[in-house]
Amino acid sequence: MGEYLRLARLYLVLLAIVTVGRWLMGTFGVPYERGHHVFSLVTLSVFGVLFYGAFCRRWLGYRLHQAAILGYLLGLATQIVILLATAVSYGAGMETYFTNPRALNVPEAIPFAAAMGRRLGAVIANPLFGAIIGSIGWAVGGLLPDSRRSE
Repeated sequence: MGEYLRLARLYLVLLAIVTVGRWLMGTFGVPYERGHHVFSLVTLSVFGVLFYGAFCRRWLGYRLHQAAILGYLLGLATQIVILLATAVSYGAGMETYFTNPRALNVPEAIPFAAAMGRRLGAVIANPLFGAIIGSIGWAVGGLLPDSRRSE
């Protein structure tokens, strides 16, 4: 587990940056429709897990199950951050992108308990997608050049 966490440090820094950016856009009143794609945690997660799976295969010799585990852990970290950001937003009474109905896949604002139920469902399901995406990254990782330079 320690190796996965050490390897994930760059991803976790990017996750923090994107989360703060997303939070600030919502608190500064940028309409969700205009700004939600600028700091997208879903996009970060998909591309991050895909690249990690590919590069870890080619340059660290990861096996398929290792790429899937790493993808799962990165997806889980992302979902936990989303869950916590949603809880803090509701707790502070703030309108952020984490409380926006569209982000919660509902037509109108919902109470805290309903929002947390939706987020908890994502904490269960989305890391599994991370494992699948990490496996896809691993599969295409064979296309990367070998890490050793030819002489």
